[in-house]
Amino acid sequence: MFGNDAEFILSLHRTHAAELRAEAAADRLARSIARRGGRGWLGRRHQAGRTDDARR
Repeated sequence: MFGNDAEFILSLHRTHAAELRAEAAADRLARSIARRGGRGWLGRRHQAGRTDDARR
């Protein structure tokens, strides 16, 4: 499959780099979805209730 060790190492590096890029893209997507869920009117009201409860 590989002619020499250098080709194998390069292929391994490229595969690992692609995996890291995919993980980073998945993390960005997860953060963007999570932020959008907490921005609604109900979400703000619920968070405000929590802070008031913590102060008492």
